[in-house]
Amino acid sequence: MLEFLKKILKSDKTMLVTAGILASLLMAVLYIIQPNVLRFLDYKIYDQLLRRQHTTKTSGVPVIVDIDEKSLAALGQWPWPRYRVALLLEKIRLAGAMSVGMDMVLAEPDRTSPALLRQQIKKELQVNVDFQGLPKALEDNDVLLANVITGKPYVLGFYFNFSKAEADQQTQTSECHIKPAQVSLLEAPGSVKAKYALHSALGTVCPLPVLAQAATATGYFNATPDPDGTLRRVSLLINYKEQIYPSLALATLMEAAGEHNILLKLDTQGTESLRYGGTVIPVDRAGQLLINYRGPGGAFPYISAVDIIEGKLADGALDGKIAFIGTSAAGLKDLRTTPFSPVYPGVETHATIVDNILTQDFISIPNYAPAVEVLCTILAGITITLLVAWARAVWLLLPLAGMAFGMWEGSAYMMASARVYISPLYAYIILAANFALLTLLKFWREEKQKKFIHGAFSHYLAPAVIKQIYDSPESLSLQGQEKEVTVMFSDVRGFTTMSEKLTPTQVTDLLHDYLTPMTRVITSNMGTLDKFIGDAIMAFWNAPVDVPDHQKKAMASALQMFKHLDTLNEGFKEKFGLTIKIGVGLHCGRVRVGNMGSADLFDYTLIGDNVNLTSRLESLTKYYGQILLVSQAMKESCGGDYAYVEMDSVRVKGKSEPITIYTAMTHEDRAAKKEGFDRYEEALALFKAMRFGEAEDIFIELKTKGFEEVLCAMYEERCQHLKEEPPGEGWDGVYTHKTK
Repeated sequence: MLEFLKKILKSDKTMLVTAGILASLLMAVLYIIQPNVLRFLDYKIYDQLLRRQHTTKTSGVPVIVDIDEKSLAALGQWPWPRYRVALLLEKIRLAGAMSVGMDMVLAEPDRTSPALLRQQIKKELQVNVDFQGLPKALEDNDVLLANVITGKPYVLGFYFNFSKAEADQQTQTSECHIKPAQVSLLEAPGSVKAKYALHSALGTVCPLPVLAQAATATGYFNATPDPDGTLRRVSLLINYKEQIYPSLALATLMEAAGEHNILLKLDTQGTESLRYGGTVIPVDRAGQLLINYRGPGGAFPYISAVDIIEGKLADGALDGKIAFIGTSAAGLKDLRTTPFSPVYPGVETHATIVDNILTQDFISIPNYAPAVEVLCTILAGITITLLVAWARAVWLLLPLAGMAFGMWEGSAYMMASARVYISPLYAYIILAANFALLTLLKFWREEKQKKFIHGAFSHYLAPAVIKQIYDSPESLSLQGQEKEVTVMFSDVRGFTTMSEKLTPTQVTDLLHDYLTPMTRVITSNMGTLDKFIGDAIMAFWNAPVDVPDHQKKAMASALQMFKHLDTLNEGFKEKFGLTIKIGVGLHCGRVRVGNMGSADLFDYTLIGDNVNLTSRLESLTKYYGQILLVSQAMKESCGGDYAYVEMDSVRVKGKSEPITIYTAMTHEDRAAKKEGFDRYEEALALFKAMRFGEAEDIFIELKTKGFEEVLCAMYEERCQHLKEEPPGEGWDGVYTHKTK
């Protein structure tokens, strides 16, 4: 079992799967950290999905009373006198509006009030001014506005400060009379206190006290954008000095509905839920609501303020509406950046919030979203890991694109149907990261394998063979396989005797000078060097990659080795005082080729009967007095490219089946000894025909002439023996060798 596990852990696929799983787990950790750059990307994905899935359909209740460019041109620059504001408010209410929210803060006294003007002129010019015929009620515009808003559904806006520096610089000349919300707290055991669960303000810019005291409700209009500057969420409740205050949108909605109680449920992580009336408003742990925008602006009716003041309002335009007074004029700078537009009127965000609550059309990030996102991230990482590990690159594009498309469409479907946002960002990142990482690892492994192959085989294979392995690595199998190969064994004749005459250094030099060119001959003919066995060489063709016509290339190698040896012997005679002779055996057949050996030490080599037979052929070269012996299989494979002379039909030691062996040469070499080989073949035919006396005469004749003396002497001896002890009629002419 331990060895099996080691084998598994060493496999390429295990390495890839392990890396992919680790990367997926690291991505899950990164999800917990939430780095800013990824948070920004998540914002953009949310914006894209919101733009795709939003609806322009509204409740029809919120409207915008717009202090627009037209109003400023007709009635003068902002701020307007408070009596005009009072007139605007009354006309809106009388037109049927259920409540009016003012997206502005009236923090300073009206400088155009007659009473204040009189005081300023007296102080600065030392002149007493009297406004004759002016009703007392119009002496102070702020008092006039306060009288108008008293007891009516008007909501004054104010602003919270969250910066300590701003709060310290702010000075309040009198008490701030902003109205807290009526909040009922439902606290679980060990829950976070409201002042910690909600955002807490450090200071406030309040409405003028005379106005704030008169107003039935107030609401803050803070809208803090996300770190990328886009407004996506607002706080519906904020803690200030141990009191909880409502946003302008929520306060205006409560004035219209006449229902002022809010149920705030808290748990150990912060805000769990916010309920108003029969509606559960999905907020995050800090009491913030994701704004489900209806579009890029203009989703709600805009009514110019000047049209209301001048009585040009269409009948029923404000009947049963919730109105927000704000501005779309660029000069007043109440413009926001939203997922739909970089210039979105801030007042419309309040209308959108009210509309979301009235229609109960919310977008939320539920508490289970992080678990789902982490799970999707890990699953995406593991899935792409398995695909990369087991599939080829060409088959990855379709499932990769399918997964990416499916995750996007899944998030879009969840937002469209369930109105929840499940971010695909981290799943996308791990999809891309694992694909890139594992592809890089595969590339690295392939490069490493190529270097390994080059290093392992550069001393055994021809450059052309190595290039073929590079170009077609799938053709290389190091796990072992059965295939047809050509095997060569080569040995130096009498090397032991020669080495006794040389020093160890000379023996080493001699072997180096001999083996180096012999190896180059083999590899230049696409052969693979198996091993050196002292002075012997073992090589083969057609493995580890296929070599076309491997039998012919092996034959060519053997003949080239003899020619190189003639040149080498000239140098050996001068350097070492001797020459060497070699014998070569060639045979082709099916063998087992691959890594052979132990788990700790192995070699890429061949095993099988055909390997042993080749070794026997090389050994028999001395017996027959030949430099090259080849099998019948080699003769048949090489065809007429070479000339062959039959040596014998034999049973080699360890084999029961007889084989016919030949010596091989070029046609030119055969032609040069044509007369001798013709007579030899004539004698061999007589020998096989059991005409031993006639055959013996020819063998003696050839030996006397110095032609193939060892071979002819061997047959002369056989003929004499067979004449003395004639074989029976079943004689097949096969000679059985008793030694290797």
